[in-house]
Amino acid sequence: MFQGILHEESSILLFLLVTVVMGGWGAWMTGRAMASTWRRYPSLVAYLCILALAVRFIHFSLFQGTLLSLHYYLVDLAVVQAIGALGYRMTRVEQMTSRYRWLYLPDGPLAWKERTQTTAGEG
Repeated sequence: MFQGILHEESSILLFLLVTVVMGGWGAWMTGRAMASTWRRYPSLVAYLCILALAVRFIHFSLFQGTLLSLHYYLVDLAVVQAIGALGYRMTRVEQMTSRYRWLYLPDGPLAWKERTQTTAGEG
C-alpha cells in the first residue's frame, strides 16, 4: 500500500523494523540525551540528520535499498526527527517541572506552565 511512498523494500515490515524501531529508538535516546545535557534544539536536529543517514545506510547494506535517494532519506529523516523531538520535549518537560517546581507546573506530557499566585499553594 505504501510501497514507493514510504519504503522501497518489498515489505513494510522492513521499513518498520529499520526506520521506526531501530532508527526511532536511536532518535528517542538522542533526544533524551540532548535534553538531559541541556543542549539546544538545533543541535538535536543536526545529530538526527546524521542518524537518518545511518538508517539509510542500513537499508542499503542489509536490504539492497537505494543509498543516495533523497526521497527515502527525507522519509527516514521525518520519522527520526519526529521521534527524537518527542523524546527531547518529554525529557525537557520533566526537567523543568522537577528541577524548577517552584516556577513551573506540568501542563500535559509536552508542555509546562508558570505557577501563579493561585497555583503556588498547590502540590
